[in-house]
Amino acid sequence: MADWPLLSVLIWLPLLGAVAVLALGRNPGTARWLTLGIAIATFVASIPLYTGYDAAAGGMQFIESHAWIDALKVYYGLGVDGIAVALIVLTTFTSVLVIIGSWGSIDERVSQYMAAMLALVGMLIGVFAATDALLFYVFFEAMLIPMFIIIGIWGGPRRVYATLKFFIYTFLGSIFMLVGLIYLHMKTGEFSLAAFASAGLNSTEQAWLFFAFLVAFAIKVPMWPVHTWLPDAHVEAPTGGSVILAAIMLKVGGYGFIRFSLPITPDASQEYAWVVIAMSLVAVVYIGYVALVQDDMKKLIAYSSIAHMAFVTLGIFIALALVRDHQNPDAARLGLQGAMVQMISHGFVSGAMFSCIGVLYDRLHTRMIRDYGGVANVMPWYAAFFVLFAMANCGLPGTSGFVGEFMVILAAFQDNFWIAAVAAFTLIIGAAYTLWLVKRVIFGEITNPKVAELTDLNAREWIVLGAFAAAVLLVGIYPKPLTDLMETSVQQIVGRLLLAKV
Repeated sequence: MADWPLLSVLIWLPLLGAVAVLALGRNPGTARWLTLGIAIATFVASIPLYTGYDAAAGGMQFIESHAWIDALKVYYGLGVDGIAVALIVLTTFTSVLVIIGSWGSIDERVSQYMAAMLALVGMLIGVFAATDALLFYVFFEAMLIPMFIIIGIWGGPRRVYATLKFFIYTFLGSIFMLVGLIYLHMKTGEFSLAAFASAGLNSTEQAWLFFAFLVAFAIKVPMWPVHTWLPDAHVEAPTGGSVILAAIMLKVGGYGFIRFSLPITPDASQEYAWVVIAMSLVAVVYIGYVALVQDDMKKLIAYSSIAHMAFVTLGIFIALALVRDHQNPDAARLGLQGAMVQMISHGFVSGAMFSCIGVLYDRLHTRMIRDYGGVANVMPWYAAFFVLFAMANCGLPGTSGFVGEFMVILAAFQDNFWIAAVAAFTLIIGAAYTLWLVKRVIFGEITNPKVAELTDLNAREWIVLGAFAAAVLLVGIYPKPLTDLMETSVQQIVGRLLLAKV
């Protein structure tokens, strides 16, 4: 599809840029400007990916394939469908805002922090673009390293505990996936995802592989009950780390289900869809109540992220249930499409919420809700953005938070009324903890004298929050460009599921 290796450019520009920042960025100002330039260049380079992708044709495009390890038939294989294009553009867009947002908050070892961010962005793009399973696994594991460094060096007082917990959880899950990939390699003789999808696995093989992938990707999402690493990681991470973690890294788990579980183990995915649906429903209810009792703003939004990402897994596996039980491809497409829109929306909303918390933390150096109150009296523009993002977090119509969740609930109604009812009820819980946060932080009387001295948004904060607000409103008011981009890819996934044996 492309005359030049666009995907390789998107992967290696930030990775090589990280090396350049380390080499040339001894001066903090130089490191910041060089990193921002590389991040903007990567975002600009990702735009042709969106404009050049033929959404009507669907399938893998911008394909690259080069021999890597001949003895194992491993290839440096890249390609994207509409879902991957949306996630890559989300990654490059968010990375620019993270760099701008970190401008004043990171003042020690600036070049190392900026280099770690660029390396993380390159590896995330590699995950979304890889069509060779071993290449996917390399990026999937390697991205843990820069995030480990970001939390471990620039994090809070309990950063060592948080980084070790984050690494152990995610690395342990990856081992299960690696075992599955090795088995599939023994079965097919190669590591191509296309070859894995056509391996002709029997029901027993599919079941074992399904649960191996489930462990790996459930931890990444993260799903209940393997979610406990996320709040600790968020609380201890610097603001930029929290934004990247919530907006991009969590999407790797949902993307893994789409790339591995559905095409490689379609029968087992349909057979055991109820397991993931049950886990998702527990998450959206239980985690919502846990969020209600938090006294730390970051931890509240972290739990909120778990609940909202549960809508992603619910949408994906409701689609499987609709195919298996009802042979209803239209409703299945709706559920899968809703899950994908929710992934993108959550990237914008969670990134914006963590950025808002970072704005306050930079001023008062506390995240405790009790230390605030009446912020709207001294920071009206900030309060307006915070309330907008809070409404999106509640799923208010007209914001991006509404679109994906509504599509998932609508699809769920066509499978099982009670599943849909429980999912819809959680929107009330989400509104409860979000509005409770807004009431205690933004409105009311000023009780802390330090709050009275706060100043409103500066230019950099305006850029970051303004860009997130534009994205939240654009997807909420006019989601058609996003849904059109992914529609054919979603149709092709559902079409393959309809051919499954179960």
